[in-house]
Amino acid sequence: MEAVRMLIADDHEIVRRGLRALLEAQPGWEVAAEAADGRDAVEKAKLIKPDITILDISMPALNGLEAARQIVRSVAQTKVLVLTMHDSDPLIQQVLEAGARGYLLKSDASRDLVSAVDALRRNKTFFTPKVARLVLDGYLGRNQRESTDEEGVSFPLTHRQMEILQLLAEGKSTKEVASALGVSVKTAETHRANIMRRLDCHSVTELVRYAIRNHIIEA
Repeated sequence: MEAVRMLIADDHEIVRRGLRALLEAQPGWEVAAEAADGRDAVEKAKLIKPDITILDISMPALNGLEAARQIVRSVAQTKVLVLTMHDSDPLIQQVLEAGARGYLLKSDASRDLVSAVDALRRNKTFFTPKVARLVLDGYLGRNQRESTDEEGVSFPLTHRQMEILQLLAEGKSTKEVASALGVSVKTAETHRANIMRRLDCHSVTELVRYAIRNHIIEA
């Protein structure tokens, strides 16, 4: 097989080891780097410019969906494969809109991971049958103007605010959010206030519930 350099991002070391073992069993395939959270994945993708980046959706600091958007935007030659335990229609739509070229359920990884990476390296896409049906039905085209949550309500947050929401939902203070994103505490406080107003949330507990409901963090 043709040489392929990959980046694996998952917050569970045992999962990364399993994925690495499956991938490096293929001649010429190399896992050049690993990341345990989405923010580290973005930085490593920029640094090593892998052919394929494999992202878990549910990661701390920055979830796989937001990481995919940033990697697709910053590292044009990298093709993104998303791994997830979830198969909801809204999440599928968001993954496609983020620019990922493949969508694979973790439960199918042992069977389909090599095929998925092989498809992406050949400039093709790889989706589960359900995702393929949605694409053929024009699902993305009919909904390209807005992402929806599971109740059909449009997401009211920008991508930056989604990043901040995740950090807040993970228990980070406003100061820690500011440090993670390289902004002033005042800017972080303004974002927090805007997020709570837009979501009509009045406590961190309500933010956490929203984040869990929309697969931004896991319970």
